[in-house]
Amino acid sequence: MTDMQTAFELADEAATLELGQRLAALIPNGFVIYLYGNLGAGKTTLVRGYLRGLGYPGNVKSPTYTLVEPYEIGERQVFHFDLYRLTDPEELEYAGGRDYFSADSVCLVEWPERGEGWLSRADLEVKIEYDGAGRRVTLSAATAQGQSVLAAMK
Repeated sequence: MTDMQTAFELADEAATLELGQRLAALIPNGFVIYLYGNLGAGKTTLVRGYLRGLGYPGNVKSPTYTLVEPYEIGERQVFHFDLYRLTDPEELEYAGGRDYFSADSVCLVEWPERGEGWLSRADLEVKIEYDGAGRRVTLSAATAQGQSVLAAMK
């Protein structure tokens, strides 16, 4: 299977939130998303847009200190991970991490490189880069599910 990519130029935070909402409409349960980008690039903003797209009205913050923030929205379980402070991928095992990655949930993982060797393969990788005052977001899919999502976004 070949990787499939698509890129978006986002002018501001509102555009990042909108992209997250678009993803929410397309992503099925059993899906894993990796989010790459420098501090402040917009990873959590994209997750906030995704959760808003599912109808979540509450506060969405990066789980930097808690490692994972769970959300139940209707029938959907979403787990937002921030692995920035992770010092060893085995910490995910001790925290019961395997329980989160299931066919019934969606997992969004910031700083996935910190969990390398432990995390399952992502369906979709999101790379957020500064582009002047805006952002360039590249979505890459390496699974059939990920490719379906990207095809629907074009």
